[in-house]
Amino acid sequence: MKIGFIGLGNLGRAICTRLSSLDMELIIYNRNKDKIKDLPYKKANTPKELLQECEVVFMCLFDSAAVRNILTGENGLLCEQLKGKTIIDLTTNHYEEVLEFHKIVNDIGGNYLENPVFGSVAPALNGALTVVSSGKKEVFENVKPILEKIAIEIFHLEVPSSATKMKLINNLCLGSFMATLAECTALAENCEIPKAKALEILGVGGGQSLVLKAKTQKLIDEDFSAHFSNNAINKDLHLVQDLAYNLNQPLYTAAIPKELFSKMKMMGKGEEDFSSIYQLFKK
Repeated sequence: MKIGFIGLGNLGRAICTRLSSLDMELIIYNRNKDKIKDLPYKKANTPKELLQECEVVFMCLFDSAAVRNILTGENGLLCEQLKGKTIIDLTTNHYEEVLEFHKIVNDIGGNYLENPVFGSVAPALNGALTVVSSGKKEVFENVKPILEKIAIEIFHLEVPSSATKMKLINNLCLGSFMATLAECTALAENCEIPKAKALEILGVGGGQSLVLKAKTQKLIDEDFSAHFSNNAINKDLHLVQDLAYNLNQPLYTAAIPKELFSKMKMMGKGEEDFSSIYQLFKK
C-alpha cells in the first residue's frame, strides 16, 4: 500500500522514517520543497497529485491554517480524487476549526480522521507514540492497522473535536511540567547541586514523569535542537486557554507557562526545543 504524507517537519520526518523502516512505500509533499529534497521518498508536486496514487494520506502540519491550505488551496486535497479515500490528520488543530475539516472532507465523499499525536521525535522513530482519534468508528477501525505501526497506545473518541480537546488538555500538563522541571533544575544548580545529580534525584522523586525522562539529557547537555518546539507548545497553550474561555471555566495553571513560552518566542527561541525554557531560570 502506498501512503501519502504531507508535512515533513521534525515529527513528520520521524514518522516517515518509522513507516519506511517497515517497508511501507511513501509519497510525500511539503509546502517548502527545499526542506525535503534530501529525503529518499517519491515526491508529489501538489497535494492533489499525491492523491492519485494513495488511498490513505497523513497530514502532520503546524496548525489549522496550514491544514486549511492543504485541503482547500489550489490543487489541494479537497477534490474529486478524495472520494472514498482517508485523511489521517496528525495536526494539533483548533478545536472548532477541526469540526469544519470533518464536514468538508465528509461532504465531498472522503473520510477524515482527527488524530493528534502525543509524543515527539524519539518515540516516533520507535513506533511508540500515543494517538487519540476522533471520527467515524468504521474509518478508525479501517486504518487502525496503520496507526499501530506508529503508536503503542491508541484511543478512539468518536465525537468530532474530542481528540483535539484531549490533546490540548494533555499539552497543558506537558507545558506546565516542563516549566516546573526547568525551574527546579536551575534552582538546584543555584544551591550548588550538580545538574545531572539533581535531575537523577528528581527522576525518582517528585519530578518523575515522561517529560523528565524525555528531556533529562537535553537539560544536561543544553542541546535544544527541536523535538517539540517552543512555538508549538505556546500555540497549544493559547488554544487550551481559548477552550477554557469558551467553557466559562478558569484555567489557572496554563497562564504562567504560556507566558514563559511566549517570552522564549520573543527572545527569538521559538524554534528551539521547549526544554530550552530552562534558560529563563538559569543564572
